[in-house]
Amino acid sequence: MSVNEVQKKLEAGGLVVKVCERLPNDLGHQLRCKTGEIVNVFDTGIIAVQGKNQKHVRELLGIDVAVAAKATSAISRKVFMVYGHDEQAKVQLEAMLRRWDVEPLILDQLPSEGQTLIEKLEKYASEEVAFAVVLATPDDEGYSRGKVDEKRFRARQNVVLELGLLLGKFGRARVAILLKNQETMERPSDIQGLIYLPFTDNVEDVKLVLAKEMTKQGLKIDLSKV
Repeated sequence: MSVNEVQKKLEAGGLVVKVCERLPNDLGHQLRCKTGEIVNVFDTGIIAVQGKNQKHVRELLGIDVAVAAKATSAISRKVFMVYGHDEQAKVQLEAMLRRWDVEPLILDQLPSEGQTLIEKLEKYASEEVAFAVVLATPDDEGYSRGKVDEKRFRARQNVVLELGLLLGKFGRARVAILLKNQETMERPSDIQGLIYLPFTDNVEDVKLVLAKEMTKQGLKIDLSKV
């Protein structure tokens, strides 16, 4: 469904769209309604409903609420991992999840079967996955045009894209973004309500908070292993 089609359905349902603008990092569009409803329409075709009256908005857009609820009700021990070029942080996170008896789904370790990277992500994210953890590490540098003095570190573009896909698939509450060295990092998105967990050198710095976030979503973590 295109952003124009989404806007027409919202307005046909009596909602007034006051803002329609590109999302940060140019991943798609965000529609914000006068009464607080928010819809993110990603260029991949994924639609994420946020803000107020989410059930009503899903009904207006024809998103099956029952199917969405069923998809999140069966909690498995699988957690999707997204990462960039920081191999040390990746190894730390994988070891920590396995210690918690969680099965990390690591994209480059899964069978390709002739699929592209995005196709693999879509396939495995469609399985029973309880949570997603995104490692946003300072792998790239960037700045606004003409403002070299404002240069900051950024996560790699593939990490940002996969983050958007996972937010659309799982929702904000089931995606945690582990942000390394946040003082010098540009956040992948300024969408309100995302779970950012800052750490410095070791992913273990956020272990307790991450374990609690997972537990809140039904993925029980034995705190004696944290």
